[in-house]
Amino acid sequence: MYETLAVVGATGAVGRIVLEQLQQRNLPFKKLKLLASERSVGKEVRFNGEAIKVELLAPGAFKNVDLAIGSTPDEIAAEFVPYAVKEGAVVVDESGYWRMDPKVPLIIPEVNPDAANKHEGILASPNCSTTQMVVALAPLHQVARVTRVVVSTYQATSGAGLPGSEELNDSVRSALVGQTHPPKTFQHPIGFNLIPQIGSSKYEGYTSEEMKMVYETQKILGDDGIQVCPTCVRVPVTNGHSESILVETEKHISVEEAKELFEAFEGITVVDDLPNNQYPMPRDCEGKDDVFVGRIRKDISSPNGIAFWCVSDNLRKGAATNAVQIAELLMKRS
Repeated sequence: MYETLAVVGATGAVGRIVLEQLQQRNLPFKKLKLLASERSVGKEVRFNGEAIKVELLAPGAFKNVDLAIGSTPDEIAAEFVPYAVKEGAVVVDESGYWRMDPKVPLIIPEVNPDAANKHEGILASPNCSTTQMVVALAPLHQVARVTRVVVSTYQATSGAGLPGSEELNDSVRSALVGQTHPPKTFQHPIGFNLIPQIGSSKYEGYTSEEMKMVYETQKILGDDGIQVCPTCVRVPVTNGHSESILVETEKHISVEEAKELFEAFEGITVVDDLPNNQYPMPRDCEGKDDVFVGRIRKDISSPNGIAFWCVSDNLRKGAATNAVQIAELLMKRS
């Protein structure tokens, strides 16, 4: 039984949505503990009508905690997760630090729920751009085996946290009056601009964000043979990541079959009516938990290719919602 639940990073953008999801999904725990850095200690957060004070994230904070959901930077997760596990907590971690550890299952509940059974105290939630793509790939992979993916992402500034969203607003205001706002969060001004770099230079000209999409996709789907060619771009959108995805499969599937597979898969909503200008857009998908798919069409350059457009709220399914769903999965199986 998981009676005491801790939320780490409870006052951040993702942490707040975690708390919202916990209330909406009515997970069966008895006590909630909120943990954060020193600057948030003592703040009160309301949950189910009760005011809960934020406590300091430190060794000893996980005494009597059964399950923890962590939304922190990598360096914080590297430090707190081991002592949380040592104190007896199972941790669902949203950072990137533990994702590729071979002992840590990387979970999307709609895609690979059984992998959660193999945890040793730590379960990881994937990168936001990976999560929505793999949810969309999964029904195709189950039927026809995905062999190659070419993906270009159009990632919102909220993916860089609250500073990213604030920088977009400041950058746009400056651009409107003919000034340049000096960037701090991004490499260049983001207002009315696109930046084809997310993360650091990593491998053969690819960035760290792009390589996450390669390795995490292979791990979640359990197939190192899937080839992924990603290009990740930061765009001047506040919230909601979009992706242009081209999939090649071992077995041929038609556009009609692909659409039926998407429609039948848990967590996917199809919005696909080009003649009537209907397709997923970030402004329509914000605040929703599904992955939205549209512009489904045959790849006219490949006999076994399907192209489509994919949008999801990166703070929800890309982060908070997926983590809470993992916690929910664990509780149902306890």
